[in-house]
Amino acid sequence: MSEHVVAPLRGYLGGEDGHRSFFGGTLSKQRVWSVGLSIGIGLVLTLLFQWFGLLILVVSTGLSFVLTTKTHRGSVMERRRKRRRWKQRVQTGTDTYQPYTVGEWDQAEESLRQAKGRRARFDATRALASIRLMPDGADGMGWLQKGRRQPGIAWHSPNGEAPYLSVAFSVSGMLRGIESTETINGGTLAFSKMLAQHAGPNSLVRNVQSVTRIVPADTALYEFWARNQVDGSIPEEAKASYEEVLRITGENAMVQRHYYVVSWPISAQFSNAAEKYGPGRDGWRALMGSEIEQMTSKLHKARLGAVDALTARQVAAVLTHLQNPGHPIDYVADIDPTSFGVPSHDEFSVTVTEGTDANGKPVQWWHRTAKITAGGLSTGARTPLWLLPVLVGTDLRMPRTFSFHHHLVPSVEASAAAIKDLVRDEARKMSDADAGNLADSATQVAANAAAQRIADFRPGTGHEGDYWIGYLTITETSRDRLAEACRLIESICHSKAGIEKLEWLDSYQSAAAGTTWPIGRGIRSHAVSTSAKFYRRLAGRSRKDELT
Repeated sequence: MSEHVVAPLRGYLGGEDGHRSFFGGTLSKQRVWSVGLSIGIGLVLTLLFQWFGLLILVVSTGLSFVLTTKTHRGSVMERRRKRRRWKQRVQTGTDTYQPYTVGEWDQAEESLRQAKGRRARFDATRALASIRLMPDGADGMGWLQKGRRQPGIAWHSPNGEAPYLSVAFSVSGMLRGIESTETINGGTLAFSKMLAQHAGPNSLVRNVQSVTRIVPADTALYEFWARNQVDGSIPEEAKASYEEVLRITGENAMVQRHYYVVSWPISAQFSNAAEKYGPGRDGWRALMGSEIEQMTSKLHKARLGAVDALTARQVAAVLTHLQNPGHPIDYVADIDPTSFGVPSHDEFSVTVTEGTDANGKPVQWWHRTAKITAGGLSTGARTPLWLLPVLVGTDLRMPRTFSFHHHLVPSVEASAAAIKDLVRDEARKMSDADAGNLADSATQVAANAAAQRIADFRPGTGHEGDYWIGYLTITETSRDRLAEACRLIESICHSKAGIEKLEWLDSYQSAAAGTTWPIGRGIRSHAVSTSAKFYRRLAGRSRKDELT
């Protein structure tokens, strides 16, 4: 009888924030442009003014390096940009949000017309700018389909980004209690295969977002069951005993709710596919009906448990809860999917919403959002449960939301980018060796990661490209409690999850909060190479007489 041992599945994450620049390494665009402009202008001035121009070249280039040097608090230029953005928001009034109503808008317009004096006009202009239809995190969001008992199809046209459609699915989760390592590995592989199926050039899906909401346990359903099922003639001591059981089990307990959001870019490929289902928006809805049905089946086969496509009202209820955690996450009775914003105002590092607590009393909810990138992780092998200490840590009792976005890329394009990265890394290593310099550890790590990606894209492996980014939103009831929660979660992320840096998205926290909402916000399409663009042009569009 042989013994079969299954080791946890491991993958390598961390170290790389993006592809290599022309000058080698993952230099920021700010540094490349600022240093490049300094050198270019300095060379011209040197030709015109000789030694004086050369001095300007040296000083300006040195300043560019200093101002764009990354630290644990960001570069000087990044901090100045945040301050400038915050000052502009305060001046324009966009640091405050008030849900749009006709009465509020008319009153604000009248106040602006009657305002006399500079200060009065400034206040009236701010008040008018604060009234908006959607909160900043869901700017440009509408609905293609929002009927009752129909999957909600959100239509997004964010400012400066390509439009897309999104559908949110609730899932019961991959694990149930104590599961074997085989179950964990099998579920991870099944989900990876599902993502790979949608990375090919013929897929209409491009982004997949996972959302995990961690909130205190709610015993309302158990209490409702007891009121309707327990015999009223039982002794009062028995009733009190059951109430005590509920209180003890719910005290300091946190539960998780899981959602997946799938996004379909409104591209020429999407429009062409929709034409085969019908004219105009009817064709869009028919195509999306087929896509939603297939995606529901695929998420279930990816071992994510029970899968349900959320209606527009259910999505709006989740969004309302994320702004005001006192609102039950599943309560849709008073929800309007076209107006779900909660009044809020921003400070530099937080966004504050007005809501209620679990007992229905007025309370302020303080939210702060951070970004998690590969460059902020310590490089190394990780199991599928690498985030578990942050999800279920006993010391973490604040409501919080984790969201990871996946942008799917065909393996041909991802492999070409990996090869280009490896070539530049190896060239830099050879240059350092020829100059007699010690090998740069960062370059070596980057080269190893690029080589691993190339190996993953070998023909026959079935692997595709995946650009990912993560976000974390923390919620508390006061400034001091939120500050303590941020320090605590940073410590646990660093010591137990290998997350060396959480990049807090200060100066625009209200918009940043939308990256952890189930609406697909927070990731952009990767830059497509010239050869890939040319290949897509050669592929053209399908003809009307073709089946697909």
